[in-house]
Amino acid sequence: MVEEGNPKPGQTWIEVSVEINGEGAEAVSELFNRYGTGGAVLLTEFDRGLKGPDDRGAVTVKTYIPAGEKGIEARRKLEEGFWHLSQIYSLPELTFRPLPCEEWATAWKKHFPILHVGQRLVIHPPWLEYHPRPDEVVIELEPGMAFGTGLHPTTRMCLLAAEELTRPGMRVLDVGTGSGILAIAAAKLGAGSVLALDIDPIAVQAAQANAAANEVADRVHVLLGSLKDIKHDLWDLIFVNILAQTIIALLEEGLATYLSPGGKLVAAGIIEGQEEEVEKAFASHKLAVSAHKRKGDWITLIGQRPPEVVTSDE
Repeated sequence: MVEEGNPKPGQTWIEVSVEINGEGAEAVSELFNRYGTGGAVLLTEFDRGLKGPDDRGAVTVKTYIPAGEKGIEARRKLEEGFWHLSQIYSLPELTFRPLPCEEWATAWKKHFPILHVGQRLVIHPPWLEYHPRPDEVVIELEPGMAFGTGLHPTTRMCLLAAEELTRPGMRVLDVGTGSGILAIAAAKLGAGSVLALDIDPIAVQAAQANAAANEVADRVHVLLGSLKDIKHDLWDLIFVNILAQTIIALLEEGLATYLSPGGKLVAAGIIEGQEEEVEKAFASHKLAVSAHKRKGDWITLIGQRPPEVVTSDE
């Protein structure tokens, strides 16, 4: 591990960071979300002004932990989890940089600007002033210890899909909701009922708080659990912004059967090279790929259930 700087009196936080090429960024961000304070921050070289929007290059993933005894356990878990990830991905060393208390108070917030996505969606951090246009759909998001701020390419592509596919009154399921950003977007775009699931209690709390802040808690129901923990209802639109292997596992658990006839599944978090495996899983569960979207190394697939269910007697 790489240690930057020396502790000084009054310092209470440590910035943990690593620069990664696309494939390992999602896995590292999930680790940082779990054990860091304030969640994971993902910055591309485009975000740092080093490259253009079509050439985003490496991703820097950051989080923060308390200095001293309070942060010992968090650091141990981060280092242990990172070691396990390094057996799967080619990863550089983690960097630890002490921060003064006053610098910590604003360090993570500067990475969350007002973000415009698609034609109408705006992601608005509550500490920034913003005056929306009449046609804009503003999502007020307090980034916490849960993935999904809208900055990551997978989240952006899902938001674009939400803007394109959400229709008034439709039923939406968001599996692995994180901060709740996709569930909230669907509700604000007109969905009549949204169920948001996550296996992480911290993510559930964050999503519930964000839904309340956006005044959609009456339509966005956030539950702790996964597919097996809910009633087998039919949904018009399903979001799964996780990882390729998890998407495939959920399909094996019957995810496609939760789609209404003609319903669509937005599957994101797929690294370039993994899409063929996910497409095969789509096909084996009778989902036709209706769209294939890409940002950098990240792929989003949209699958559609046949409009009519054909029985064996027909």
